[in-house]
Amino acid sequence: MPGVLQLRERGVRGVILSYVDTAGINRIKTVPLSRLEHAVQWGVGISPVFDVFLADDSTTSTDRLGGPDGDLRLRPDLDRLVVLAGQPGWAWAPADRFTQEGEPWIADQRGFTRRMVSRAAAEGLSFRTAIEVEWAVGRDEDDFVAACRGPAYGMTRLVELSDYARDVLIALEEQGVQVEQLHPEYAAGQFEVSITATDPLGAADDNVLVRQTIRAVSHRHGLRASFAPVVLAGRVGNGGHVHLSAWRDGANLFTGFPSSAGGFAAAGILAHLPALLAVGAPTPASYLRLVPSRWAGAFACWGVETRETALRFVPGTAGLAGAANLEVKCFDLTANPYLLLGALVAAALDGLAGRRPLPEPVAGDPTNLPDAPRLPTTLDAAVDAFAADEMLREALGTTLFDAVVAVRRAEAARFRDADPEEVAAALRWVY
Repeated sequence: MPGVLQLRERGVRGVILSYVDTAGINRIKTVPLSRLEHAVQWGVGISPVFDVFLADDSTTSTDRLGGPDGDLRLRPDLDRLVVLAGQPGWAWAPADRFTQEGEPWIADQRGFTRRMVSRAAAEGLSFRTAIEVEWAVGRDEDDFVAACRGPAYGMTRLVELSDYARDVLIALEEQGVQVEQLHPEYAAGQFEVSITATDPLGAADDNVLVRQTIRAVSHRHGLRASFAPVVLAGRVGNGGHVHLSAWRDGANLFTGFPSSAGGFAAAGILAHLPALLAVGAPTPASYLRLVPSRWAGAFACWGVETRETALRFVPGTAGLAGAANLEVKCFDLTANPYLLLGALVAAALDGLAGRRPLPEPVAGDPTNLPDAPRLPTTLDAAVDAFAADEMLREALGTTLFDAVVAVRRAEAARFRDADPEEVAAALRWVY
């Protein structure tokens, strides 16, 4: 991390302390550069009530959370501090939350990811993960009007937004984010960027930073970026597919999949997938996206390079050692990436510990199979599955687990009588 003097010489005057709440919203506090060292040592005050905030800034409650009492300390992780290319004069650092006594806050989402990484390490395991980022580029107005024309994956879109896409790449590169590819996607005005896989905590940090950067670059071009699961009801939406591999003694467990130990890890994820939806598809809008025959992964099954199953095994390109991985397709970018990646690691470890068998793969579109198992089709059903999952309760801890249940149930109730168009409009520019 550059020192305060170096940051000042690079034009930094303020530092953003960032964390993601249970609803998936990036909440922040900022300090002037002169107060950074104080913030590192003592933290910045932040209420624990944000653990039960909803996406519209209303609140719910649990037995322990939701009142006006108490305070936490938000401390920046300087190992991840980045000078922001898309927001001149600012640096950004993900932050962890601590009690007033200096102990890690039991419901801190970033701390949960760290605990699951440590749990894996105790078993001699490490994970490499990455979250694909899809977003729709619109004009700067409340309704969505695509900022470019042309077909999916078409050159027309890149021609029309060439300067914009270039500036996204430049900003990410200057911030040290390793981009593997950027391309126009299927839906109107939609693009996708893929980031190099890293450890789960780093991948979650990267996901927050990438989205913040895209939003900032969009604003500077007079555009708006939407990462919502659906931007327009009835259309293909934005996913947040997760790529995951597990490693032991330098070997990728997904090499030789499914007969290898990677099969146990995948089976653990598959078994807990209905419950994991409450973490990875956490809004009513998520279920407007999660429909069959749109490559959203609406079925609880797996296949080799099958884009309609929730789990897609990617064998990797010949000659790239260790490239094999599992893609989980049913999640979107309303998810808190720390909760999501931590929960996926917990589910994979559960499958490995129990040597859970993997069912037979599926080929083609599961819609055409009479007994293909659908994932939950509503947020209510996903929360019911989550609330009954004792493995996830143990992994998250009761305080954080109950916060997830409370926030999801409150979000479902908030949109109980809304039609799809109202849901899409309400969340279009929130995420």
